[in-house]
Amino acid sequence: MKEIKLPESEMKVMEILWEKEEASAKELALSMQQRYGWKKNTTYTVLNHLQEKGALQRIEPGFVCRALLRREQVGKNEARTLLQRFYKGSPAALFASFLDEKSINREELEEIRKMIDRFE
Repeated sequence: MKEIKLPESEMKVMEILWEKEEASAKELALSMQQRYGWKKNTTYTVLNHLQEKGALQRIEPGFVCRALLRREQVGKNEARTLLQRFYKGSPAALFASFLDEKSINREELEEIRKMIDRFE
């Protein structure tokens, strides 16, 4: 599967689609206006970009939109990008940055230990 990059504006629309599974462009425009103050044209422009990228499917009648990307896949792609961009591909360097900031609590550390144990 081709890796598709989604800027923040497109991620906001995808979040709503993932929540609802599908929604009309009109419903999405109303949601984006309520949540972020977007104009209808802004939402429609973002929907067109997402469709061109292959991130969503447009179903007629009614311009109903359905996500073609799973949240998990987008998350994995973003994590890979972060790992390469800031940590030179080193998961250890990434985890060290969290540990340095003490932003991981004991329960999360235990979860990470269990994940690591499964790979051994």
